[in-house]
Amino acid sequence: MKVEIAALNHTFFTPQPRPALLNLDLHIPSGQFAAIIGPSGCGKSTLLRLIAGLLQPTSGSILLDGKTPVEANAARQVAWLAQSPALLPWLTVEGNIALARKLLATRLNHQMSVQQALQRVGLENAARAYPFTLSGGMQQRLALARLLIQNAGLWLMDEPFAALDEITREQLAAMLLDLWQPAQPTVLWVTHNIYEALRLAERVIVLSPAPGQLVADFSVALPHPRREDTPAFQKLLYEVRTALNQAVEAAA
Repeated sequence: MKVEIAALNHTFFTPQPRPALLNLDLHIPSGQFAAIIGPSGCGKSTLLRLIAGLLQPTSGSILLDGKTPVEANAARQVAWLAQSPALLPWLTVEGNIALARKLLATRLNHQMSVQQALQRVGLENAARAYPFTLSGGMQQRLALARLLIQNAGLWLMDEPFAALDEITREQLAAMLLDLWQPAQPTVLWVTHNIYEALRLAERVIVLSPAPGQLVADFSVALPHPRREDTPAFQKLLYEVRTALNQAVEAAA
C-alpha cells in the first residue's frame, strides 16, 4: 500500500494550541519498510494515528493507495501494533486469533488459518493458554500473529518492542523481518532506537523536535541480517545520529 502525505499539519488544542506536525511531505512506496525516528514529543505517534484515521489532520492530506485513512480502515487494509498488545484476556491464544479471523472473513477470499498464524510466530504449543499466562515477548508474538492474519497492506507499528528486554527485542525484530519479507506489506515503524531502525528498515526518516518536520531521509541499502560492527552500518549510524542531534540543537 502506497502512502502519500502532502503539506500535513496537526495542532492539538488542549486548551492552548500545541503544534505537533508542521508542513510534512512524505511518499512511502508500496512494500517499503520505513522507520520514523525523532526526539520524544516530536509527533511520531501522532503521525501514525493520523495515518490510521484515529485523528483528523488540521490541514493537508493523507492518501493510502488513493483512499483516505477512514476509507482504508473501513476496508480493513490497515493493521496496528503498539507497545501494549491489547489482547482479550478472557479468550485463549487461539481464541484471540480466531476472533480477528472471524471479523475479517467477509473481506478476505483466502487467508491463513489460526494454526498457521500461530506456527509462524512459534506459539502453536500455547494455543489453549490465556494471555495473562504468557511472558511479554510471547504476548507480542501473539499480537504479531493477529497482525499477520489480517492480511493488511499497511502495518503501523508504534514502538511495539520498547517494553521488552534487549534479547527478546532482538529476537522479535528478527522474527518480524521473517514475517514481513514474503508478502512485503508497507511498514511504518516508530522507534527512539537508532540501532533498531537501522537493523530493520530500508529507509530511516528523521523528524525534528515538535512541531515535527522532516529533517533527514536515509536509504538503508544493507543486506539482512545486518551487523552493527560493519563500516557501512557504523557510517549510517553516525549520519543518522548527527542529523538527529543537529535537529535537536537547532530547536533548542
